[in-house]
Amino acid sequence: MSEHPLHLFSGTANRPLAEKIAECLGVSLGKCTTTRLPDTEIHVQIDQVVRGEDVFLIQPCSAPVNEHLMELLLYVDAFRRASVHSITAVIPYFPYARQERMTHGREAISAKVVATMLETLGVNRVLFVDVHAPAIQGFFNIPVDPLSAIPTLAERFSGEEFRNAAIVSPDVGRAKLAGRYAEILGLPLVVMHKRRDSFESAKTTHIVGDIKGKIPIVIDDVIASGSVLTQLPALVEAGAEPRIYLAITHPVLLTKAIERLDDPLIEKLVVTDTIYVPPEKQHPKLEIVSIAPLLADVIERIHYNRSISSLLRLT
Repeated sequence: MSEHPLHLFSGTANRPLAEKIAECLGVSLGKCTTTRLPDTEIHVQIDQVVRGEDVFLIQPCSAPVNEHLMELLLYVDAFRRASVHSITAVIPYFPYARQERMTHGREAISAKVVATMLETLGVNRVLFVDVHAPAIQGFFNIPVDPLSAIPTLAERFSGEEFRNAAIVSPDVGRAKLAGRYAEILGLPLVVMHKRRDSFESAKTTHIVGDIKGKIPIVIDDVIASGSVLTQLPALVEAGAEPRIYLAITHPVLLTKAIERLDDPLIEKLVVTDTIYVPPEKQHPKLEIVSIAPLLADVIERIHYNRSISSLLRLT
């Protein structure tokens, strides 16, 4: 039993996810207020006493990324000034995760900047889910728990309908991620090789593995513009069934991606609720599964000093 009460708070980025986590834990969300001022500044206020408590602050940094990141940082400062015992930042979608290294001269390593800000302000621990570059964990000098939505998403494809399926990695970089799915589901692994022309477009050059006559389940960690959706015809040309499923953790879902879901080859896009999907981004082919039970389990284990190693993404 912890001597410091657990309290769950939420920023404005994904209140529905925070409410589900609170329901799983059997607690109420803490009272706080975020105000966006006319000059676009953000003001945060904690509306209850939190002295000596273990605070878990839920705030994925999805679009508008900078607003949600700034809101997160301000809450961390407010909690620290309110004399909490500890602050765990639960960031299901970690910002700037695709800017984790220099690819050209004179670039910022933006993910490192985010880590430095969180740590400098006094965060004691960070949780994130299927971060694009696992090495980001090493940017911190505090405990970081790299969680994965793979078991949650894989469960969706565990039925008899998918006995004749294959897990497809959209590129070599996601092969380890795809391997985890293949191992859990006992399905073969196929890897697509691609050449990226820009941030938004890529072209498939060849496919490694037997996809003929199989139902493709294409995996990835993030879907933003939906460039992966343009690679799907290459699977059918290689003999795959012309009904393709996708299992992708973070639904950034820019307008172009929503439009690409109209492709008749796509049967279903299964994502998690790490990012709130507003009504205008909903689509008949979009299916959302919740990671609230996973996050609630991890939060409870951390609070009561129990092991979470079985829940970590270690590859």
